[in-house]
Amino acid sequence: MLPPDPASVPDSLDPQTPEDWDAFRAQSHRMLDDMLDYAQQIRQRPVWQAAPATARASFAEPLPQAPGELAAAHATFMRDVLPYAVGNVHPGFMGWVHGGGTPVGMLAEMLAAGLNANVGARSQMPVEVERQIGRWMRELFGFPDTASGVFVTGTSMANLMGLLVARTQALGVAARQDGLKDARLVAYTSAAAHGCIAQAMDLSGLGTSSLRRIAVNDRQQLDVTALAQCIAQDRAAGLTPFFIAGTAGTVDTGAIDDLSALAALAAREKLWFHVDGAYGALGMLSPEVAPLLAGIELADSLAFDFHKWGQVPYDAGFLLVRDGARHMAAFAAPAAYLRREARGLAGGSPWPCDFGPDLSRGFRALKTWFTFKVHGAERMGAAIAHTCALARYLAERVTATPELELLAPVTLNIVCFRHRGVPGGDSDSFNGEIVADLHESGVAAPSSTTIAGQLAIRAAIVNHRTRAQDIDALVDAVLRFGAARLS
Repeated sequence: MLPPDPASVPDSLDPQTPEDWDAFRAQSHRMLDDMLDYAQQIRQRPVWQAAPATARASFAEPLPQAPGELAAAHATFMRDVLPYAVGNVHPGFMGWVHGGGTPVGMLAEMLAAGLNANVGARSQMPVEVERQIGRWMRELFGFPDTASGVFVTGTSMANLMGLLVARTQALGVAARQDGLKDARLVAYTSAAAHGCIAQAMDLSGLGTSSLRRIAVNDRQQLDVTALAQCIAQDRAAGLTPFFIAGTAGTVDTGAIDDLSALAALAAREKLWFHVDGAYGALGMLSPEVAPLLAGIELADSLAFDFHKWGQVPYDAGFLLVRDGARHMAAFAAPAAYLRREARGLAGGSPWPCDFGPDLSRGFRALKTWFTFKVHGAERMGAAIAHTCALARYLAERVTATPELELLAPVTLNIVCFRHRGVPGGDSDSFNGEIVADLHESGVAAPSSTTIAGQLAIRAAIVNHRTRAQDIDALVDAVLRFGAARLS
């Protein structure tokens, strides 16, 4: 069989000549400078602004068939994408729990993209970088040397994987082939837990009706006494309790469950103890916050995100499992095309793909590694503590302002409050409109939630760039928009 005619072989997708490379390099530098300018000048921009119809229309074009210019694509990005992002890089972004990212992380992401490593398997240094992050996290959380860790998209996936490890432990490895059969497993979490815990029950095949959502106390923590009673009732009904998911930083208020008490109960009942630490777990980096997380070191599995309080660019979730052998038993799937060898590129087993469902995996560890190496754990912990101090400052401003009221205790960095509005009026609608006014003003971007049946303005202070002036701007704008709606 003859090889293809050289004249018919298309060019590679790289620049073709030294002159092409020079032009590409110059345009690349412009693109990098634009993003560095974006970060440096972020305070001069609105937090968020609605995308106009013209911007949306520019992304309704058909599939391009012919080559285009890099400069033209970049110009479209600068005009129609960059100004209309969600805004979490901005210090005034306080909606949801989004990290702000850093220029260091951005550069590391560029390096990872240039390397283009598939970090699912094989003998390569990117896998070693990920393993080092795992060792650092064992050190940070007080996990034993037997613990294993793996990068995933985010805590929603990590929580699902933690549940799957627990399910395999409860039913035995044979369940991976035989299925659930007549298993009557039940799991437990807080009524304030993130919805991804219920989703994990759904995706695991156990069903959301097998998840018990336990009431919370006045500090928004899972009621441990009520949990113990529920476990006893389920056992009496012939069911099999197997999993408790505690929360370190609830999505609504930032509350931290009594992790030590949950760990003790799980040990007595021989249940798997998992902690959803999506953002709160990294409070371990701060000597001020870490005592609030007592008991997290007792977890059987821990899910958290580096892209929240860790300020690593999206996405960078992580699952840490106390017993690496149990972790691997839940996911490892030998196949001929994944043959392991003692030497060569197929060495280095076990591989990351043995600890999760992904074989194709990006180099998430590099931006995390750069973040810790450049900024250091102490500086990152200080940034975390500062966001909590800002939350306390906001709570103080709210309680000192007659027009406002605090709706939940402030444990970490989330403040839930509202404008009192008109007595007897529709306060929920009133505060919902204020939140939308804030967004459209570009001054600040909180979110909203419901606390004890009341709609709350929810300020999640996560961004390392946020300062007291941004808190003052938020409060002043709430009062200004509230007054305008009352006039």
